[in-house]
Amino acid sequence: MSRPSRQLSGALTPPDWLVRNLQPQQAPIPWAAVARAAVAMALPLAIGLAVDRPAYGALASMGALSGVIGDTADAYRMRILNIAIPQLFGALGVTVGSLVYGHGWLAVAAVTGVALVSGMISTIGAVASVSGLLLLLNSVVGAGLPMPGAWWLAPLLMSGGGLLVLVLALLAWPLRSGVPERAAVAGTYRRVAELLAVCANEGARENRGPGETPGESGEAGRTGGSGGTGEAGSSDSRDLRDLRDAYDRARHAVTQSLNQSYDLVLARRARHHGRSPDLTRLLAQLNAITPVVEAAPAVHQSGKPLPDGIPTAVRHLADAVETGYTGPIGLDLPTPASETARAVDHALRHAAGVVTDQDPDPRTIDDRLGRPAALRVRTGRAARNVVLSAASWRYGLRLALCIGIAQALVSIVPVPRSYWVALTITFVLKPDFGSVFSRALLRALGTVAGLAVAAPVLTVVPRGWWDVPVMLVLAPLIPALTPRGYGYQTAAITPVILLLSDILNHQGTGLLVPRLVDSLMGCAIALVAGYLLWPESWHTRVGDRLADAVANTARYVESAFGNGTEPAARARMRRGLYRDLSVIRTEFQRALTEPPPTGRRAAAWWPLVVAVERIVDATTAARVRIKHGAEPPSTAEIAQVALQLRELSQGLRETDVLVEVRTDLTGPPGSVLEPLRQEVAAARTIASPH
Repeated sequence: MSRPSRQLSGALTPPDWLVRNLQPQQAPIPWAAVARAAVAMALPLAIGLAVDRPAYGALASMGALSGVIGDTADAYRMRILNIAIPQLFGALGVTVGSLVYGHGWLAVAAVTGVALVSGMISTIGAVASVSGLLLLLNSVVGAGLPMPGAWWLAPLLMSGGGLLVLVLALLAWPLRSGVPERAAVAGTYRRVAELLAVCANEGARENRGPGETPGESGEAGRTGGSGGTGEAGSSDSRDLRDLRDAYDRARHAVTQSLNQSYDLVLARRARHHGRSPDLTRLLAQLNAITPVVEAAPAVHQSGKPLPDGIPTAVRHLADAVETGYTGPIGLDLPTPASETARAVDHALRHAAGVVTDQDPDPRTIDDRLGRPAALRVRTGRAARNVVLSAASWRYGLRLALCIGIAQALVSIVPVPRSYWVALTITFVLKPDFGSVFSRALLRALGTVAGLAVAAPVLTVVPRGWWDVPVMLVLAPLIPALTPRGYGYQTAAITPVILLLSDILNHQGTGLLVPRLVDSLMGCAIALVAGYLLWPESWHTRVGDRLADAVANTARYVESAFGNGTEPAARARMRRGLYRDLSVIRTEFQRALTEPPPTGRRAAAWWPLVVAVERIVDATTAARVRIKHGAEPPSTAEIAQVALQLRELSQGLRETDVLVEVRTDLTGPPGSVLEPLRQEVAAARTIASPH
């Protein structure tokens, strides 16, 4: 290719951050949620038409839309929280909004105040975030759109539509009680089997010498030099990086699955106060797979492949968990010949015994993430955090500022369907849902795509009963496309909203241009007043959390090889570390979707995230080896590694620039801490202050 052609090709190639934003996420289609969306959104329309009150049906379908968006939980009790509680806040929001409708600046002040409260409560957690979102959304709709009937009718209709989704979601509860929890635990076992399958691949073994840097991967290879001696060496290096990346991905999938399973099981067990034998058994099974997970890093470091039968044995255990089988499970395991092989063998046999135990003693089972506090205690703690947290006030003020600007603007400048501006800001300015910049970009692109679908619908389809089959087609697209990404969700929601708006306002294609203009205005306000004017970079949010994780890792190293920490406390510390690192990884991945310089900085710091994960892995692997016969390290070795980690943590808090610094971290040859020292040295090499 000639030089001008290469330059033209480079100029036409979209930047990486844009490709990451537009790339659809891989996820299965939730067919049950698809069916519920079709029924819950089309049925109110049909009833409204049957009683000659189509506007009432449209309002109920709007409420059902919020229920469809919140219909994401697997466990039935979690569905009650995810759908019912936000509906209560939504009813309050539309009531407040309708009471100030048409009152000019009073409406502006009221909606701005609701935005402040909405933003603050959104920082509590996932359910509170959706509740705050629906509180503000419905208050904006109530303040910008005349509601039919008495003041109480709109809240009743919209809440009724959302609760219809909940009723449909709970229909199978009597027949499938506990099935989602068992499926989640079985899924964790299968993720562990996939992790062990990576370890069973002989090509994935990594026999490193003392001089090699373990912190480099396909994504993390910014610190290495030439590193190869020719095409063969370069190919081997690439293969090694690919295999290490495969292990990292499998380990991260295990962490996410463990987090989800513990959340589901412990949430239910807290309500049962430990008296449910089924939940006690599931918790025991989760705890039993943890030693297998801990043994995986030791196997990965050992350079010796696992027999293929070991991942197969874990899959058999997963099937037993999912079906509730309690009969004998014949494990065809080879005789262990090393420390790591003994660790895997011991862990698998223990897990098999727990899986087939019909009635485990709850007194012998510890909660690896800590027993959830009582609801009253958690509510009081959340209320204090909302009132006293600087982050809560900061986000509330950001959201209130943007909503206030939008409401003031549309009060001064005549804008058709002006409430869409504030609705756009509400959806975009949700940092807990992802990057604000990315959501603004995807909102604009998704709106354009949705308008392309809505235009022929509003042009060709006559109002009336034809709206029902159209809704039966459009509504299922929302749960089907939501897992693909925010832009795809916006493209699915836009034609549905326009169809319902047309039923209420009878404007047809006249809704298209105002919808586009208002969405672009909302995105612009969110980007300027909610993003550019607030210099909170990804490093402020994530860099400090990474420093905290490194400091906690130092404490974990000291507790892992000391004698003063209880095993249950050490297990909770380890699970907490993996959970924190999973959240940090997610935050960095969000930062990678930002344009330069934020995205470029995140890409530069990403290797350190991987390195810290491997430090925790190496610590766990050393602990497993010691438990199964390796020589424990000396107190001086432990103190040296912990000191290096604390220095790294302090350096992360003090520097914004990555500086390559080689560190001299040595110890007795053949020590169980040698892989850990290599990982710490790699992390110090990636990022250390001057």
